[in-house]
Amino acid sequence: MNSIIKSVCLGGISLLLVACSGGEGDDLDQFMADAPKTMSTKVEPLPQVQAYVPLQFNVDGSISDPFKPRKALSKGSFQPNLNRPKQPLESYPLENLNYVGLLSKTKSRFALIKTPDNTVHQVEVGNYLGTNFGLITSITDTEVSLKEIIQDELSGDWVERISSLSLQE
Repeated sequence: MNSIIKSVCLGGISLLLVACSGGEGDDLDQFMADAPKTMSTKVEPLPQVQAYVPLQFNVDGSISDPFKPRKALSKGSFQPNLNRPKQPLESYPLENLNYVGLLSKTKSRFALIKTPDNTVHQVEVGNYLGTNFGLITSITDTEVSLKEIIQDELSGDWVERISSLSLQE
């Protein structure tokens, strides 16, 4: 009985091998025959790799270290007061703060500012917002206007920039 099963299996395998050996109508053979006629042998060279030149940081300060905070280089009229205590909303970039409402008392206006952690803070004219020493100059129904003091990257001088937060509805 064992020899019959072996014979049947051997015959089946032989039949499968014979069926797979047909060479006519094979697309792969046709592609291989046509490939040299249609393919291009010209390959464009790779671009030249530029050598890496490391930047040296000099002790004399001619090139500033990008990992150290910049110091005030000039004594201009826009130099921020670095010694005053920071207010809570100065730890958030201005882009991450949202003006969401307005409160009015007799002669005072208060803006409601929402932080990224969904906390709402009440601020008034004279408070600071954002990481660029942004002083609130006015509060209207539609926006909070700020005067920021930033350091010019080229000259190192402190310059004034006007910014605003629009009301988010």
